[in-house]
Amino acid sequence: MDTVTQPDANTTSTKPDDQVSFSVSPGLERRLLTLGASLCVTSYQSGALYLIGSKHSGGINIHQTGIQKPMGLAVRGDGGFDLTSLDQILRFANGLQPEERANEIFDGCFVPRTVHVTGQLDAHDVGTLEDNTPIFVNTRFNCLAVPDMVHSFKPVWRPSFISRIVDEDRCHLNGLAMRDNKPAFVTAVSASDTIDGWRDRRGDGGIVIDVESNKIVCSGLSMPHSPRWHDGKLWLLNSGRGELGYVDFEDKAAPEGEGVFVPVVFCPGFVRGLSFRGGYAFVGLSKPRYQRFEGLELDQRLKDADSEPWCGVQIIDLSTRSCVDWFRIDGAVGEIYDVATVPNLRCPMALAPGTTELRDLLTLSPETKTLCSEKTSD
Repeated sequence: MDTVTQPDANTTSTKPDDQVSFSVSPGLERRLLTLGASLCVTSYQSGALYLIGSKHSGGINIHQTGIQKPMGLAVRGDGGFDLTSLDQILRFANGLQPEERANEIFDGCFVPRTVHVTGQLDAHDVGTLEDNTPIFVNTRFNCLAVPDMVHSFKPVWRPSFISRIVDEDRCHLNGLAMRDNKPAFVTAVSASDTIDGWRDRRGDGGIVIDVESNKIVCSGLSMPHSPRWHDGKLWLLNSGRGELGYVDFEDKAAPEGEGVFVPVVFCPGFVRGLSFRGGYAFVGLSKPRYQRFEGLELDQRLKDADSEPWCGVQIIDLSTRSCVDWFRIDGAVGEIYDVATVPNLRCPMALAPGTTELRDLLTLSPETKTLCSEKTSD
């Protein structure tokens, strides 16, 4: 298992008025261009959705959109993405055609076209079902759920050890791995069935559950997050130990019916948010400043590495198990939740619900533009 190194920072944007600064590695712009993608990052602490892209004139652009408690991200096949927030499930769509630009800069402009008001469910990860319905982790009620047209949510699955749907965060269900547009695996901090039971199991009570069989298939983890099915493997972040790794389901030393977590890289931070593209893993890191993150093995590992915790995104080359590029946040913001790669867009932006900019923006499909341009006879 290798330790990620930290290259010298190249500061690209500083805002002393809000005590937050951004920096990136010198190679991030070229990396994103080569991969044909941009980055989307959520920070519930700052209430910001960050879109990180490369300017057509050169350099990195960081666009911030104010969202109340943005959490889980899921990029859809149509190029848009779903987002969980404080009390809503938002469905963003890109209203620009390939040849169009917003403000002569942005080749993508994401706007919330569907908003499901759920109330405060402490929703975490989100995915997209085959029929295009968002499915999300309802942490407050210990279940997977979909939006309901009348009520706050419709539960569709819960762990077998959760005795009933109840308004108590018992196991801190948080992560969702989709496979073939179906929920395949979830992560939880524990298998507790009492209110807040997970808080006493942060060190080694973490589990992975197979959704179809409803059986625990990996255990002994420390606050696991962000399970992702990629290239035939189940990857996840063992957050309390700062590890990116995968589950080996063929390890004969594992308990019957379970796999073994294989750590691949240690990252200097509380890791949450994971995405893959072109042989690279994009890993989100947070500073373990709050009580629920303290007292974990991560604290000692940081001391052993003589390292301070990060907030940002590190790009891991899976072939060399090393960090090759990064985006970092310093100052008042110390936590992020999710990371997604946005394909085929170089420099995107997003608009928030209720803003003047969104009210004033009208986008038309090519078909509607044709109708608008047709001449009518008297």
